[in-house]
Amino acid sequence: MSRLSSLPERALEMAMLAVPQGASKMLQTGVALGALKTGTRVASAVIRRNPAVAVAAAAGAGVLWYLARRQARRAEHGPIDSTSTRV
Repeated sequence: MSRLSSLPERALEMAMLAVPQGASKMLQTGVALGALKTGTRVASAVIRRNPAVAVAAAAGAGVLWYLARRQARRAEHGPIDSTSTRV
């Protein structure tokens, strides 16, 4: 390996040493907040243009939540274990 080919690798190592420890976490947080802000803006524009779609999506989410809750309650109580006798 020549010195010129290892120069970018060494530069990257030096840059990583110069960056503070918490900077990557702060960068990830900033990216997440930017995505949230953009998503909120897009969602509000879609809702303004198509309120019926928003209402249908909310109703569908409510139905899914209800069915999941009902299934969880059934699973919590479990099946009834008993013996039946024929008369």
